[in-house]
Amino acid sequence: MKLLLGLLVPPVGIFLTYGVGPTLFINIGLTLLGWLPGSIHALWAITKHNEMERSV
Repeated sequence: MKLLLGLLVPPVGIFLTYGVGPTLFINIGLTLLGWLPGSIHALWAITKHNEMERSV
């Protein structure tokens, strides 16, 4: 679900994964530059977060 939101509405997917923090603000900035950079960042960040959770 988070990945789908990260693709369609990038800041929402990041917010649900990380909460309010630097990653969210970076994503908002990238999304303002264009939907594609924001989506790519969101998918990368959400996937990375999921990998880190599995390795712990």
